[in-house]
Amino acid sequence: MDFVSPVLDTVKCLWDCSDKRAVYIRELPENLKSLRNEMAELENVYKDVKKRVEDERKLQKEIKHVVTGWIDSVEDMKREVNDILTEGEDEIKKKCLGTCCPRNCRASYEIGKMVSKKIDAVSQLCRKADNFQEVAASLPTSPVSQVAAPLPTPPAIEAGAAPPPPPAPAVIELPLENTVGLDSLSDKVWRYLQDDKVTTIGLYGMGGVGKTTLLKRINNEFFKTNIEFDRVIWVVVSKSASVEKVQELVLRECGCLDNRWKGRSEDEKARDIYNILKTMKFILLLDDIWEPLNLLKIGFPLLNDQNKSKVIFTTRFLNVCEAMGAESIKVECLKFKEAFNLFQTVVGEATLNSHPRIPKLAKIVVEECKGLPLALKIAGAAMRGKTTPQDWEKNIKLLQSYPSEVPGMENDLFRVLALSYDNLSKAKWPKTKSCFLYCSMFPEDWEISCKQLIELWIGEGFLHEFHKIHDARTEAENIIDELTLACLLESNQSKTHVKMHVVIRDMAMWLAGENGKKKNKCVVKEPGGWIEGHEIAEWKETQRLSLWDNSIEDSTEPPNFQNLETLFASGESMRSLPTQFFARMPVIRVLDLSNSELTDLPAEISTLITLHYLNLSKTEIQNLPVELRNLTELRCLILDDMEKLETIPSQLVSSLSSLQ
Repeated sequence: MDFVSPVLDTVKCLWDCSDKRAVYIRELPENLKSLRNEMAELENVYKDVKKRVEDERKLQKEIKHVVTGWIDSVEDMKREVNDILTEGEDEIKKKCLGTCCPRNCRASYEIGKMVSKKIDAVSQLCRKADNFQEVAASLPTSPVSQVAAPLPTPPAIEAGAAPPPPPAPAVIELPLENTVGLDSLSDKVWRYLQDDKVTTIGLYGMGGVGKTTLLKRINNEFFKTNIEFDRVIWVVVSKSASVEKVQELVLRECGCLDNRWKGRSEDEKARDIYNILKTMKFILLLDDIWEPLNLLKIGFPLLNDQNKSKVIFTTRFLNVCEAMGAESIKVECLKFKEAFNLFQTVVGEATLNSHPRIPKLAKIVVEECKGLPLALKIAGAAMRGKTTPQDWEKNIKLLQSYPSEVPGMENDLFRVLALSYDNLSKAKWPKTKSCFLYCSMFPEDWEISCKQLIELWIGEGFLHEFHKIHDARTEAENIIDELTLACLLESNQSKTHVKMHVVIRDMAMWLAGENGKKKNKCVVKEPGGWIEGHEIAEWKETQRLSLWDNSIEDSTEPPNFQNLETLFASGESMRSLPTQFFARMPVIRVLDLSNSELTDLPAEISTLITLHYLNLSKTEIQNLPVELRNLTELRCLILDDMEKLETIPSQLVSSLSSLQ
């Protein structure tokens, strides 16, 4: 009778599908085809509208809200339809054994109904575009003249003075890559440009976030539209540029640099630049400034609301904007929707559509990049042409575990971001680099308490030159400010916590591992893991070890941590430590066991005589071993919120003579 069950299953399946709902199931394959066709038509209309929008933006026109809303709706619809098509194809493949009926009629019905509704929704969205006779309205103010005024002939101040410059174009169009997500920032810059009271605009943000791309877009918009300035001057300053170098670049942009300027002093070149520009209404675009520039020393006339000339520059440092008296605009990472669109343009539609699973894997890659445009472009280039889920999964694993091994990440991303780190050597505070790298020891996206961070820095000895704890804390606060101004840390509104962007953290861990050469020099295990004995054995050379909210397997052989200086073993998952875990840590300085479920401290902790910092806050420990009095180098002992602590051995605190 074994044949009866399949027969009954088939009969039941046919019965369930025989009512009016069966039409959704029966027509699912054909409806999926129709949905693809409707979506292809909508995609063509979408591209046409986007092209019209880009053309109008170049003319400095304001895009109608109904159009931008429609574009957002289409982009949302594309994602929804892609998911439905994938589900529909998967459902069609699921059939009862030996029949053409779906294995789950209810699921097939739901998907079929959803597909039918989406066909109507896509068609309706496509028809809405027929109403877009105009996609934009002109801005209330419009620039006046596209033709550059002829350069004035500078007066002859002395024999051999600067000759009249040859004619030069008002603005030179620059090659420009995709500018996804920059529309609102571009609009904000143009509003400042139309405000006579604003003379200087600073675009700041972390490396790779798109500052140069935005500045190029602004330059090219001058080229495309009726500009109201006589000259747009583009200068790449870079990290090592001198006043003389900037002067030469400015003279070249004005079409004036030739052999007659060789051998002239900075003051002479400044005078020549001044005489060329003093009667002009110019825009100066300075890319990649690392330190405040004295524009008067270079030769630029004083900016004011009379001559209406403007300066726009890019920098990684907010304090550069402040020092140059600029209206500061922060260029931030893209939101997920914009980030995915940028990634999509780089990796290509053909790759994304090569397998039903790849769009979902692509979202994981985009999420790992956390909206940083340079990271998205490099990851997209690395994934272009990868048409199997296995290739994507392999690269995702690399991106999550060893991002420097993803093609392009080390040379094109980390080395670019590391320029900000290199610049910290010029900072007032010499320990800033060490303090920055230390922040990568916290888990990804971790809100780091500034108070805790400062205590750890003191425990590590980064601020050992300060004899008073108050002075050390003040110095540490200055370092946090420095790192925040350099866009290497992000501060919350109340400035009590800081956070590292995920890609900046990856770069910091790469630097801490000597540019990826020593992966185990600093080890950070993400929360919620289980640490096995063989993993611990691989950490013999590790100097800093972070085991946030992990559990550790006990082993018969005590771990050998001859080089370990820092150990974070906090979090609720940390309920016990392996036998003799602390027995071989001869140089450890910092031990953080806070927020763990530990109920007692092993006796061998008394052997950690080099320890400077011990945090037992919010643990379940009931008694402190009297042997702690051996830790005479301890500077910082934190026992906050230890609700189950019953006693502190007498004279323990007084025995710790180094406590601060």
